[in-house]
Amino acid sequence: MKTLAEPLLRLEKVTAGYGDAVVLNGVSLDIVEHGSLAVLGRNGVGKSTLMLTIMGFTQMRAGSVFWRGRDISRQPPHWRARNGIGWVAQEREIFPSLSVEENLTVAATAGEWTLEAIYTMFPRLAERKRNMGNQLSGGEQQMLAIARALRTNPSLLLLDEPFEGLAPVIVEELIGAVSKMLAGRKLAIVLVEQHTDVALELTADALVLERGAVMHRAASTALQQDTETLERYVGLRVAAD
Repeated sequence: MKTLAEPLLRLEKVTAGYGDAVVLNGVSLDIVEHGSLAVLGRNGVGKSTLMLTIMGFTQMRAGSVFWRGRDISRQPPHWRARNGIGWVAQEREIFPSLSVEENLTVAATAGEWTLEAIYTMFPRLAERKRNMGNQLSGGEQQMLAIARALRTNPSLLLLDEPFEGLAPVIVEELIGAVSKMLAGRKLAIVLVEQHTDVALELTADALVLERGAVMHRAASTALQQDTETLERYVGLRVAAD
């Protein structure tokens, strides 16, 4: 009898938040090796808190987080980063006083995502490699934030609204980069994104959060056709042309 492989990441009935405030209520999910998951929902439902909880930045009140079958609920953020979980925050958090190349080497680890591979994926960064972080446009800073996370050679990359507030031409470049990452099957991705159509087009699976709880799960292709669920829990928002 064939046994199912252990998910790369698994959350079991996770309740978490900040101090006395509970934001996530009994959230369970899993993502397989090289998988892709869209996390959808209106503003304020707990999407970013979910990402922060996976990284270990919130206070867990119940449940467990498993990484490659190991309970890491008590492991600090730096342990998770060193063991294969990459994170790109909404705020980007690049080092403004370091050059592009210095940003890309400061926390790098050995693996397929070399500087050469990064510059092939993001030619703009190669052109600006000697510029300081604070000399980049918003779109270039987002490219750098993603590239810096890739330089840790993660098995899982968490992307928290990576396309928000960017010019359409930059969004198209970043969508292309994420598509190539997934096509290369080098890592799994969890994507929080307000542009529902983009998120569902990029990913294989999706879940919808409402008031900190998982209200719906489906294959992304199925959810694309489920306008009733999208209108009820997400609100239909399309990407700019």
